[in-house]
Amino acid sequence: MTKPVVLIAEELSPATIDALGPDFDVRNVDGTDRPALLAALADAQAVLVRSATKIDAEALAAAPSLKVVARAGVGLDNVDIKAATTAGVMVVNAPTSNVISAAELTVGHILSLARHIPAAHASLAGGAWKRSSFTGTELYEKTVGIVGLGRIGALVAERLRAFGVRVVGFDPYVTPARAQHLQVELLSLDDLVRESDFITVHMPKTPETAGMIGAAQLSAMKPTAFVVNVARGGLVDEDALYMALTTGEIAGAGLDVFSSEPPTEDSPARRLLDLPNVVVTPHLGASTEEAQEKAGVSVARSVKLALEGDLVPDAVNVAGGVIDPFVRPGIALVEQLGQFFAALAPSALTSLDIEVRGELAAYDVSVYRLAALKGIFTNIVSENVSYVNAPLFAEQRGIETRMIVEADSPLYRNITILRGSLSDGSVLTVAGTLAGTRMVPKVVAIDGYEIEVPIARHHVVMRYADRPGIVAIYGKKLGDAQINIESLQVAHPDATGRALSVLTVDKQVPDEILQELHRTVGADLFQRIEITEA
Repeated sequence: MTKPVVLIAEELSPATIDALGPDFDVRNVDGTDRPALLAALADAQAVLVRSATKIDAEALAAAPSLKVVARAGVGLDNVDIKAATTAGVMVVNAPTSNVISAAELTVGHILSLARHIPAAHASLAGGAWKRSSFTGTELYEKTVGIVGLGRIGALVAERLRAFGVRVVGFDPYVTPARAQHLQVELLSLDDLVRESDFITVHMPKTPETAGMIGAAQLSAMKPTAFVVNVARGGLVDEDALYMALTTGEIAGAGLDVFSSEPPTEDSPARRLLDLPNVVVTPHLGASTEEAQEKAGVSVARSVKLALEGDLVPDAVNVAGGVIDPFVRPGIALVEQLGQFFAALAPSALTSLDIEVRGELAAYDVSVYRLAALKGIFTNIVSENVSYVNAPLFAEQRGIETRMIVEADSPLYRNITILRGSLSDGSVLTVAGTLAGTRMVPKVVAIDGYEIEVPIARHHVVMRYADRPGIVAIYGKKLGDAQINIESLQVAHPDATGRALSVLTVDKQVPDEILQELHRTVGADLFQRIEITEA
């Protein structure tokens, strides 16, 4: 019997090969040699890559037997997930392989800044003995602010407690109960930057978090404070950071990631490399032997499971198992509803009901729970979110979930409703359906307001006291900013006289325009919604 062909396109650890076992025909190819890669993919059923091999639509087309693409690491920038999904190819990665390494590197940067270790080494290696030039500071009894309390942020908190520091955190999606479990004091971002002696950022890179540590935050920090970023380039505004470091607004910075990698001569990051109060490393968060071995072994096990037809815990683009064709089109809708819900939620989610009504009640729709959680966490955690690890994120945060399936659906053939209780005591509801023969995904209700808005890339949602002229106000403001309103729905006012407007716009609305609109309209609910493709 012919063994399935597993293609190794980059150098992986011997433990990776051992984890595959004897049941596969393991072949090797240089993934950066494009012609050789395309030829080798012709009869491969699985391909294992790191970051140098590009698996795009062309590569997938050259691999008619391919069932799984495995990335031995966290990032998936070199894999076209959409094309793989269209081709029916599973994509897996190793989302937890580098969390310890990244947390330890964070602590290393904090210690390097506190004790001037790199500068002292360079001075002594150059023949100088300048002890007084490198007087540092103890961590003991200092305040460390952690922005983002996901897996890596939580590990950093755990390790720093041993130094006797006060650990404070900002994460709008972490409940007080979860923070208490982590022994982290939750603060607003403004309070965190004012009170911290060290700030370390562990957020995902999204339109909302890009530049979240900017000029305003840096100017509010203590002049003796330090900022560390080993998460994603661009979370700290590099131009603002340069100004803060050169004017003495803050004492120093530790950077492992940059908005452009490697930093080019004309990039904002390049100037930072020459500053004496900056410690830099070339994106080493996952660069330990242990992390690399964990990544290789993890994806090898996933490849075995995938080729044997079993559930794959680290699958990124499929839920695993058999899903009825009638159920499958709704998966992307529910995931997008989850993103919509998360963007509207004013505080952390504590419990979630996923309610499915209509003809779908006759089918197994349990995958919708996974899709809803995946959507909710997609833009709020730093890790890659899959259909399998999304429930783990919910469990870590103490979020209870419940599926409710009912045949009764008076208004729609099928409707899915996400109803969540939030930590501020409020309840948020978002409902959606697939409309017409083209099965267009639409949001059809928000907190009792009936609307029918096709889900697009950019939305703005606002609720305000209904009065004449509001549409003209925000229409002019957006028009002056060269932002086109592609569609607009205004829901009838509720019993309190508040109306709800849902705008679809052609581009992301800048923060300054949002703030001006918020003030002008006087909205009690005002949110920018950015939907990534499911």
